[in-house]
Amino acid sequence: MSTFPSFRPVIIDPGQFHIRPLSGARDRMKRISLLMFLLALAPVCARSQAGMFRDSLLDRMTGGWVLQGTIAGGTTTHDVDVAWVLEHRYLQIHEVSREKDSTGAALYEALVYIGWDATRRQYSCLWLDVTGSGGISPQLVAFARPERDRMAFLFKGEAGSLFHTTFVYDRRGDRWQWLMDDDRKGKLTPFARVTLARR
Repeated sequence: MSTFPSFRPVIIDPGQFHIRPLSGARDRMKRISLLMFLLALAPVCARSQAGMFRDSLLDRMTGGWVLQGTIAGGTTTHDVDVAWVLEHRYLQIHEVSREKDSTGAALYEALVYIGWDATRRQYSCLWLDVTGSGGISPQLVAFARPERDRMAFLFKGEAGSLFHTTFVYDRRGDRWQWLMDDDRKGKLTPFARVTLARR
């Protein structure tokens, strides 16, 4: 036989539309039930808050930018829009070249996501662009240890090739530099030197 009192629904008087007050054991059980519900809800709220990624360096990259400089030996201009997405868990970088192909489409477009890998205690980066084969592979993911004003990502390609992508923030000018280098057995060859200025 159960020692817990039975639960009874709250009685609503349809004639006067008010809730009759409960007392004694029923009132205590109602309060206990409410407390248990709130305690069960607390971890969900905590997980939601814990999932948010706060980073003062990445906050400085948000907004609209004009990227200018050299990529693969040619001068170029791109529009770059950066914003927090997915409940502030990832920073999304959307990069589109102003140069067009014969069909009028942008010559280059990329979506880049930067987050925080709590296990490795470093930034993680997923770089997707129109030069890829259409699949998602480990070669598209890189990591960077936190530094004051820079993130130096290292992408590991097939056959041991490496590609360095370093984001450097200029606090005085509120600008970013993106430095990209091919790495062949320790020999670095510049691939891109671009600066991002706010639109």
